[in-house]
Amino acid sequence: MTWINFPSYALITIAGWMLGLLLNYFGKTSLLKNLGIILIVIGQLTLTFFLIRLWIVLDRPPMRTFGETRLWYSFFLPLIGLITYQRWKYLWFLAYSLLLASLFLILNLAYPENYSKTLMPALQSPWFVPHVIVYIFSYALLAASSLVALKGLALHYFKGQSSNKSTLALADNLVYIGFAFLTLGLLFGALWAKEAWGHYWTWDPKETWAFLTWMVYLVYIHFRYYQPQKEQSALWTLGLAFGILLICWFGVNYLPSAANSVHVYTRG
Repeated sequence: MTWINFPSYALITIAGWMLGLLLNYFGKTSLLKNLGIILIVIGQLTLTFFLIRLWIVLDRPPMRTFGETRLWYSFFLPLIGLITYQRWKYLWFLAYSLLLASLFLILNLAYPENYSKTLMPALQSPWFVPHVIVYIFSYALLAASSLVALKGLALHYFKGQSSNKSTLALADNLVYIGFAFLTLGLLFGALWAKEAWGHYWTWDPKETWAFLTWMVYLVYIHFRYYQPQKEQSALWTLGLAFGILLICWFGVNYLPSAANSVHVYTRG
């Protein structure tokens, strides 16, 4: 199965998300807004169906390549946006989540991959799926928190407005949940490494950056607890943390020291 099967699914998904978003922004009645949510859900279900079908066809979890992880990122971000919208009615946050998820699908359209059923022996482990799933879910949550930080910084520097308390509370809650899953990812990875190589930790470049990512979000949590009044500094810290997360996620792939790392994503 190649990416030639992917474009129709991606286009239907993006169309559902964007049409639903437009109806929510410009719809004047609750009927139109509800229809918008239904279209967003239809887009989400389309992507879900593709992931399930891909998993069955490959006869392995579609989590081996960089493009496959982008699919999961695109899957989780809209879920987080929808849950947040239903709870707090932050339409701007739903919009950011859908736009970022669409961007990842477009990247997969622009850089197609050939799917392979092959998994290296180390990946043929019961820890593979939970380790990757909790990491990608945590990345999606932490990316969502960075969107909140971006909005807060934009309001401050371009409009001279201070960050809304409820908006900062949203960023905090996203970080708390994302950090919990990030911690699970580290623990699952350590247990997997012990099973596969006999050591819980080897200071592989990916492991090192994963630990740095975990530490910087821990710093953010402590900073918010002890210095709650320093809102702009907290937002900048959150932005820095997400930059380190991005290096951990895919920047490590381009480091010379990671050339022989088992954590480097393949591209097909």
